[in-house]
Amino acid sequence: MHIPVMLNECLESLITDPSGIYVDGTLGNAGHSNAILEQLTADGRLIGFDRDMDAIERVKANVKTEAEHRMGLVHDNYSNMATQLDRLGIDQVNGVFLDLGVSSFQLDIADRGFSFQQDGPIDMRMDQSCGQTAGDLVNTASEQELADLIFRYGEERSSRRIARAIVDARGKVQIETTAQLAGIVERAKGGRKGKRTHPATKTFQALRMAVNDELASIEQVLETMAGRVVVGGRIVILTFHSLEDRLVKQFFNRHVPREESLQQGGVRRYYEEPPMKWISKKPVIASEEEKSINPRSRSAKLRAVKIEEE
Repeated sequence: MHIPVMLNECLESLITDPSGIYVDGTLGNAGHSNAILEQLTADGRLIGFDRDMDAIERVKANVKTEAEHRMGLVHDNYSNMATQLDRLGIDQVNGVFLDLGVSSFQLDIADRGFSFQQDGPIDMRMDQSCGQTAGDLVNTASEQELADLIFRYGEERSSRRIARAIVDARGKVQIETTAQLAGIVERAKGGRKGKRTHPATKTFQALRMAVNDELASIEQVLETMAGRVVVGGRIVILTFHSLEDRLVKQFFNRHVPREESLQQGGVRRYYEEPPMKWISKKPVIASEEEKSINPRSRSAKLRAVKIEEE
């Protein structure tokens, strides 16, 4: 069962005006979206994005009749959020929410190829209507390219050894399934050696992030939407690993005003526009109770900012 991570904390951080316009860039199974809608008045509106058409269709089928006129669904990468809002005639919004975790539905369907726990084709595309698959990447990228992306996106210290093992294996037979790939990585790393985490976890993460160009998408949505949130509005983001969290933290920090003493006296505030204020200087993490109930929340960090007057 899909359980939305830190649901109450997300709602408290996001909603400032129940009659406003909010955007959920990562619909998934609409756990957060449905809760946002429940907090909004009849005048409030929610626009939901997802790259996965299955998610759009699932939410469309389950949305309550009385909420249909208050919810718009967009099949697109959230990196194109500003462009799609222009198409809808929406200039500003009261809040933007992103849950950067992989949907439990994607993980559970073998044909999507996201998880080594479900044997299937090595796909990993969020949007299956376009782009190369992770299998294409595994079977065609050079050893150096594979080592670089596994190290960068997976922060995997054994990236060179894993890349060499992949290239050696595909020289004998094409790598077609997640079980094949996971086995190659596990053997390259020397097995689990008593560790709970599967040896292929970081490699699968790296391939997924590369195929979906995830870090670039986060950068683009932040850059294009920061100026579209009203003064007092919020940007709220749930991250699940260090690369995402670092990117989000650094972006927000550039917009939080700092003071610099001037030689001639006085101080100067400097920041990138629009100015922002941390809702909480430290990331919010799940309670121990939630972690025990929902293991997906264990690695989650919630970062939220408010848009300030210039």
